[in-house]
Amino acid sequence: MSSTKSGVAVFPKIKAIKTFIIQGVGSGGDYHNVKGGHWLIDSKIATPMSGYEEYRQSRTSWGINVLGSFCVELEATDGTKGFATGFGGPPACWLVAEHFKRFLIGADPRDTNHLFEQMYRASMFYGRKGLPVAVISVIDLAIWDLLGKIRNEPVYKMIGGATRERLWFYCTGPEPASAKEAGFTGAKVALPYSPGEGPEGMRKNVEYLRKKRSEVGPDFPLRVDCYMSLNVPYTITLVEKCKDLDIDWWEECLSPDDFDGQALLKRAHPTVKFTTGEHEYSRYGFRKLIEGRNVDIIQPDVMWVGGMTELLKVSAMAAAYDIPVVPHASGPYSYHFVVSQTNCPFQEYLANSPDGKSVLPVFGNLFTNEPIPTKGYLDITELDKPGFGLEINPFAPLIDATRILNPAPARSLEPPPQEGSEQANGVA
Repeated sequence: MSSTKSGVAVFPKIKAIKTFIIQGVGSGGDYHNVKGGHWLIDSKIATPMSGYEEYRQSRTSWGINVLGSFCVELEATDGTKGFATGFGGPPACWLVAEHFKRFLIGADPRDTNHLFEQMYRASMFYGRKGLPVAVISVIDLAIWDLLGKIRNEPVYKMIGGATRERLWFYCTGPEPASAKEAGFTGAKVALPYSPGEGPEGMRKNVEYLRKKRSEVGPDFPLRVDCYMSLNVPYTITLVEKCKDLDIDWWEECLSPDDFDGQALLKRAHPTVKFTTGEHEYSRYGFRKLIEGRNVDIIQPDVMWVGGMTELLKVSAMAAAYDIPVVPHASGPYSYHFVVSQTNCPFQEYLANSPDGKSVLPVFGNLFTNEPIPTKGYLDITELDKPGFGLEINPFAPLIDATRILNPAPARSLEPPPQEGSEQANGVA
């Protein structure tokens, strides 16, 4: 890099942005866009749609994988490229090209707070949560990857540095005994039945959890993911029926918007741990969760919450209340974050194999060198590569989104000419 008169290096600017979708299934940032028969989509899992019998068999029946993965590539003026993946598919590519690109071209990638605020505020009238913030998240992760590559250092060293030498994991999947055997520090299973399946569903839930506890023994941490599928009375009753099973935590029992419900759960079971946050967005979404102190752990997803830039703010807020942050999945993006934060005790590994028994890369074959835990842990020296350290597989089925955005939608009206410009003065 060249220097200014003051001796400060001239930092490269963002000069180009491209987006990609991924052909087929099993690769990229959409965890649920996998082949049929995979435990994540085709095993018995309670969901907000379980109240409808026709949508209980498979999570794809109601569209959990409807968007698919997408990727963002940023190129700087010195030729360096940053890359990240997430979920959003073609709609995400359209938002990048038609809305968010204007804030990025010519920008200094070090201005992460400024860029996030511009994208978040500009999309506030249709965003704040959901897809728009998930798109901003992937752009933000690509910016951090670009910064690390320009500076030739790993992301975790730019956000606080190492707080440990080894990162430990628990495993989410259908076979907690396999997780225990593989060296993971704990396991989490999906709750099978929802309130819409009546008293028999309740009985089967208790039987299922009792069976899983027997498989791992009394001392291995066993957690339960309820995926927004329950209500307050059902949760209170279920937790009571399972108290002898020593469940380590109950996750995302209620709708993400039911803050008052979380207070009722904590009032009913003050010594039981409740967690949530996977489907919450931005620091504003987490503020009430944290201030209410009705959850024991928050679980933001860095590919959804607003990216690394916003996750750092959420983490700082939680640290002020001594609330641990255990991010939802997100592979190496989360790994860099967790090892840099003192209030992040360990990380989730989401079992990506169809049967949930073996340890495979979270992002499938998108990268050639994605680090994965061995014997339940990862030495952080494996993260010591520029940016997030991920190398794109040259055979990854990426499709340039310019192909799917062509012909492009009709563009909005041009902004009015500035006063004093040639066009404003009638000069063509």
